[in-house]
Parts: sequence; C-alpha cells; structure tokens
Amino acid sequence: MNKLKLCISMLIFGTIGVFVKNIPLQSSVIAMIRGYLGGAILLIVMLITGKKPDVKSIKKNALALFLSGAAIGVNWILLFQAYNYTSVAVATLCYYMQPVMLIILTPFLLREKLSLKKIICVPVAFSGMVLVCGIFNSQQNISIKGIVLGLGAAMFYTSVIIVNRKLKDISPYDSTLVQLLTAAVVITPYNIVTHQINFIKLDITGVLMLVTVGIVHTGITYYLYFSSVKHLSSETVAIYSYIDPAFAVVLSVFLLGEGMDSYGLVGAVLILGAALFSEIKIKKKR
Repeated sequence: MNKLKLCISMLIFGTIGVFVKNIPLQSSVIAMIRGYLGGAILLIVMLITGKKPDVKSIKKNALALFLSGAAIGVNWILLFQAYNYTSVAVATLCYYMQPVMLIILTPFLLREKLSLKKIICVPVAFSGMVLVCGIFNSQQNISIKGIVLGLGAAMFYTSVIIVNRKLKDISPYDSTLVQLLTAAVVITPYNIVTHQINFIKLDITGVLMLVTVGIVHTGITYYLYFSSVKHLSSETVAIYSYIDPAFAVVLSVFLLGEGMDSYGLVGAVLILGAALFSEIKIKKKR
C-alpha cells in the first residue's frame, strides 16, 4: 500500500509541467497560489487524520523553516518559468541535476566525504546535461534561458535539502506545512509590487489547472508522499522518485508533442541514471 501511494504521488508530480504550461498567469503568481492552496489542503488533511501541528517544534526550527520555505518559493518560480522557455522534458531533466549539485556542495557545506561512486556520477550527469541541451544537434533551437532557469530551480531545491538537514525534532508534515505557507507569503509582496495580477485571463480550463496544481499536486500529493516514505527504505524511495522525471519526459514527448532526439534520450538516461545511482546504497557481501 505504501509503495502504491508513493508511486501515485510520483506520477502526479510528473504531470505538473503539463498543467503549469496551460495556466496563463505569471510563474510567481502560480507559485504563490500553489503555496496557499497546498498548505491549506495539507493542514486540513492533517487535522482530519489527527496530526495536529506541533507549535513548539515549529518555533524551535523557525529560522531554518523560513529560509527553506523562501527557497522553495523561488525554486517553483524558476521551474515554472523554465517551462515557458523550453520543453517540459528539458526543464525537468535540468531540475533533476539537483542530486549532482548536492554531491558537489556537501563536502564544503556539510563536511561529508565523497565516495568514489558519487565522484563518478558527477561527470556522467554533466555529460547527460550537455546532450540534453542539444549542443550536438544543429537543427535544434537551444533555449539557454530555459536551461539556466531549470538549473537555477535545481540549485534552490538543493539549498532546501541542505537547510532541512538542520531541522531537529519536527515531523515532515509540520515542516512541509510551514514551508508551503512561507513560500506563498514570501512571494506575495513580490507579486503585489512587480505584477498586476489579472485573473480575467483565466478561462475555465485555466482555473481548473490552477486549482489542481494547488490542491492535488501540492496538498494531497505531499501528504501521500510523506505518509508513505516513513514506512519505506531510503533505497526504495530513491528508486520510486525517478518515476516523476521519467513520466514527465514521456508526457512531454507524446502528449505535448515536444520532440526529443536520440542525443536527448541518451542524455536523459545518463542524468537520471547517475542521480539514481548516487542515492542507492550498495550492500557489500562478506
């Protein structure tokens, strides 16, 4: 049952690019609404299932939660904006450079030693990134801006993971709830100052897409994810988490018609393979 819940949550996460591409609003506005809706739904589900927020643990981790929540907000904006400049497949694969970025930064920020396995994964993933970008395909229009935005989103999510390691004595439900609402609150003044938010541009399809991203892709899916991972091994979670980008690439090619050449497919395999391999622990036989 827990594996099924994790699988469903990853499949839903993999469809977010398709939905965001069909919402005619600025990326920061979509991210803000996602945070408010997702946080509200997650809180409601927590209360229904008897998981009352622990105010004491939240106060104890207030600074780390604020920093990581703000980073999540920027991460969403960059990723959603990347969808506007390149395909869902390329943006998603750029985003999944995050494990490689974490490998590079952890020796400096977390004082962790790198294993040979992780050192090998870095150049493999970068090779895949070069192929995905379309450098070797003269007929493909390379969207440098989209690639940079996708990698920027990955960098901010990497910072979220690093800050989250500083959290102490707090449940993943409480931390996620505060982070979602913090992301929305931080983005709100930015939207008020820089954008004239015009909801008139939304038709029925746009409204349904926006509500789905907030309620389903955020509130419900985050709950499914956290209620399942606590019962599964880290290796199992690592393997299942790559259903998300794989499914996103498939939808990009077959549903949105965003083609990917043979170089891109090889690059996708290298990126996802290296990222997955870096997270799986290999058991040694005596």
